[in-house]
Amino acid sequence: MSRKIIHIDADCFYAAIEMRDNPALQGIPMAVGGSAERRGVLTTANYEARRFGVRSAMPTSQAMRLCPQLTVVPTNFEKYREASRQMRQIFEEYTEIIEPLSLDEAYLDVTEACGGELTATRIAHRIRERVRHNLSITVSAGVSVNKFIAKVASDWKKPDGLTVVPPEEVDAFVGALPVKRIPGVGAVTAEKMHRYGLQTCADVREWNLSDLMRRFGKFGVVLHERARGRDERPVQPSRIRKSISVERTFSEDLEGPAVWVSYVEKLYEDLLSRIEAAKAADSIQKAFIKLKFSDFTSTTVERVGTQAIESDYHQLLEEGWLRRKMPVRLIGIGVRLKNNGDQSAQCLPFQGP
Repeated sequence: MSRKIIHIDADCFYAAIEMRDNPALQGIPMAVGGSAERRGVLTTANYEARRFGVRSAMPTSQAMRLCPQLTVVPTNFEKYREASRQMRQIFEEYTEIIEPLSLDEAYLDVTEACGGELTATRIAHRIRERVRHNLSITVSAGVSVNKFIAKVASDWKKPDGLTVVPPEEVDAFVGALPVKRIPGVGAVTAEKMHRYGLQTCADVREWNLSDLMRRFGKFGVVLHERARGRDERPVQPSRIRKSISVERTFSEDLEGPAVWVSYVEKLYEDLLSRIEAAKAADSIQKAFIKLKFSDFTSTTVERVGTQAIESDYHQLLEEGWLRRKMPVRLIGIGVRLKNNGDQSAQCLPFQGP
């Protein structure tokens, strides 16, 4: 029997909460993040701002140049966590199998909840209506047979959209997807795939597994499976937490420490929020960083016996960069935790809501 997976993704979550609580922010370009004077970075932007090219993780100063009339408000994570908790309560009315990806995003396995007239589509519709009524914000949802397709589908009709991909439509839906829709395919990988004539998932299907692995390493296995709509990963509500981390893949490679300071500040802010939400501050064993260079090689550097202060990460990142001194396409920062028993896992990519 096919699994029934829903992916829920709140629409410009932080901005939506701020606009809900301050109607004066509605209908104008606005964003949430740090100030331009302090080399701040945006956490998210509303859709009016996005029309000017403003986007999450962009330096606030750059956003202000693109949109001089942009209104920027500071983050309020306590308020966002409360809204996330309220959404979680709504999810739990339909299933206990919930895998949160961030404050505004989660997978739900509703296979067992479905029966009779209660379908996965109807559950997704009810969740969206309940969130709208209870929180006065909108969420988009994707419904399908696995996590990969459900996540792609949730982004299909944003904002405030619902896209359903039933089993009989999976092959055609996935075959037509541009390769950049496959999670993990960033701008650099997409460009490399395009050079080989791989524009859509249907094109990837023309290559056998060994050829994909020869060109793309272990990631070739993921490309082979996702291009065929396959994803056997279960929705995992809990497991032993070993680490908490955030990472960012850049659309353009960064040359080195001199240009990544503002990005690291935002990543660190998001990491602290995740540590606080997980109540894991007392379990930190070491800090670590991950760098992926422009040639797709990676390096990881760790430091034992730290409370993971921001200066640690700047030092670790520079140490990692000195190993290759090449442009960087991905930065990740995180903490390793002591094994204090069962806890929910949280090793997440950073991406603005």
